Amino acid sequence: MPDQAIVSAYQAAKERYAAIGVDTDAAIRNLESIPVSLHCWQGDDVGGFETAGAQLSGGGIQATGNYPGKARTVAELRADLEKAYSLIPGKHRLNLHASYLDNGGKFVDRTEIEPKHFQSWIDWAKANGLGMDFNPTYFSHPKAADGFTLTHTDPAIRQYWIDHGIACRRIGAEMGRQLGSTTVTNVWIPDGYKDVPADRTAPRERLIDSLDRIFAEAIDPKLHLDAVEAKLFGIGAESYTAGSAEFYTGYAVSRQRLLTLDAGHYHPTEMISEKISSVLLFCPGLLLHVSRPVRWDSDHVVLLDDELLAIAKEIVRSGKLDRIHLGLDYFDASINRVAAWVIGTRNMIKALLIGLLEPSATLRRLEVEGDFTQRLVLFEELKSLPWAAVWDYYCANKGVPVGAGWFDEVRRYERDVLVKR
Repeated sequence: MPDQAIVSAYQAAKERYAAIGVDTDAAIRNLESIPVSLHCWQGDDVGGFETAGAQLSGGGIQATGNYPGKARTVAELRADLEKAYSLIPGKHRLNLHASYLDNGGKFVDRTEIEPKHFQSWIDWAKANGLGMDFNPTYFSHPKAADGFTLTHTDPAIRQYWIDHGIACRRIGAEMGRQLGSTTVTNVWIPDGYKDVPADRTAPRERLIDSLDRIFAEAIDPKLHLDAVEAKLFGIGAESYTAGSAEFYTGYAVSRQRLLTLDAGHYHPTEMISEKISSVLLFCPGLLLHVSRPVRWDSDHVVLLDDELLAIAKEIVRSGKLDRIHLGLDYFDASINRVAAWVIGTRNMIKALLIGLLEPSATLRRLEVEGDFTQRLVLFEELKSLPWAAVWDYYCANKGVPVGAGWFDEVRRYERDVLVKR
């Protein structure tokens, strides 16, 4: 139970919010129902556990830094994740890439992966009360070394990656079936040109055909949903990406798949918070990959900054939380990797709480009445209301450290476990 100082601060905050028509208890209940999918690749710098037959980097994916304690095995990664989850309030999810299979040390080709290669992950997730999401791995592989997968001009290589996508959908569906929680399987590919291409159309035509063949098998949407993810550019694909924002928006709408909005995959002045309301009008759902780009798609740890707050508020204001799937996507090897998970996820949850503490009905009424002055006044006053007291109360009730107290536990874990690796 929270100590008396936390309870007293919460009661005072509760009264402040009640004065503007916000029920903080209801906001907390709503917050408890929003899971965040933690990305496995933060824990080992996007390395994976294929052990043989795969390159260590590629597809514009690069983690920088050499902080001690990188997870080297499935067991180590799970232990690190468990530590992170223990410091984050609420029940959440795990977002797993195909290259993180548990193959018992024996190489398995990406077209040959099956649910059995992820059964230990499913069992672990069930034991920890987690849902799971999934991703085909279209990078860090000899057959992706030239930067092309689902758009490849060689039919055999393209078929290889189509078969990988088909296998991943079946794995995702099995995760959803066993865990009783819908799995979202997200398709992102690195395909593109370093310099200006002569033909922008043909790769996209091949991509349409590849995706249609991957998604041909009908799967119960209660078990599994498909998402497609755009990107502006990548290292080695600076001038053209086949899977652009325009391409995947058109594909998602025409095929009624989820569209993935990644915070780092657009022009520097574009914000995904501005896109959420539009996408939800035309797509059956939305997957968010919340990251922090610094001058480019550099996937920095998520901060409680203006864009994160805008994303969270749009999620809440949409009234369509049942159609929005929320995940994180960053990888920083220059700092403690467990701390990176905790910082980013706690910030995401804080932002959601701030969004839930808005007096939505009042703001909508003022807008309809054309009272933009009072709307602005209320927006500004909300910034100084005591949301942090509500956050501390939520953390205490969930049995996780309040304030920066969680970092003491990360330091102990670093000293006792990470530095010994």
